[in-house]
Amino acid sequence: MSLYGGFVSFGLVRMMKFFALLLLITACSFGPGNIQSRHSTDLETRRIRRIAIVPPSALSGEVRAKTLLGTAPEPKNSERDAGETLARAAYAAMAAMPNWQIVSDREVREVAESLPAAVEATRLRQIGQAVYADAVLTGRVQRYRERVGDEWGAKSPASVAFVLELIDVRRGDIVWSASFDETQKSLSENIFAIGDIGQRGVRWLTADQLAQEGVKKAVAQLHQIIARAPTS
Repeated sequence: MSLYGGFVSFGLVRMMKFFALLLLITACSFGPGNIQSRHSTDLETRRIRRIAIVPPSALSGEVRAKTLLGTAPEPKNSERDAGETLARAAYAAMAAMPNWQIVSDREVREVAESLPAAVEATRLRQIGQAVYADAVLTGRVQRYRERVGDEWGAKSPASVAFVLELIDVRRGDIVWSASFDETQKSLSENIFAIGDIGQRGVRWLTADQLAQEGVKKAVAQLHQIIARAPTS
């Protein structure tokens, strides 16, 4: 091998090592940075095993009343619709995980329709008690901006921010909460986004897809705290 060839080979090896190190750093650094969560110090000992996910429509006692009165349906409300999307995503993610019991969304809605109107905190506990849940999960949308463009070329990316809260039905206090906040960026804007390529692919997500991804991450953290399999 010529001296020149040796230098080229040596340079290629160093370059490959550099990129391998870069991938390792980015894979470790990116992940839950867009999720912030906290929980009560005694959450693991509260024995929360049965959870009800309460969507925004179940929190309002006016929904059933307006239907019975035969009034015209309300115009579409993007924030409320986004809240319903969060609830559906949370139910799908949590129902697929072991070691806890998730109340069916149908049962939650049927119980909610039978209850009188009340302030949100009271109504949440009433719903939880009626379905024999240890805790109820509810979400609050802070920002929900849809992508402008398609998945291969967005003029403006999706941007989503929300908060999930788990409320102990017996005591009425918030025992866990998680906040998600992300505006999707391209790789050229954020090199750490390479850590999500395995899940997302190189494409621009819709607001619903971004919210669903955030919910899955948040729920996974909650599951690790209260529903992980016991060690033998």
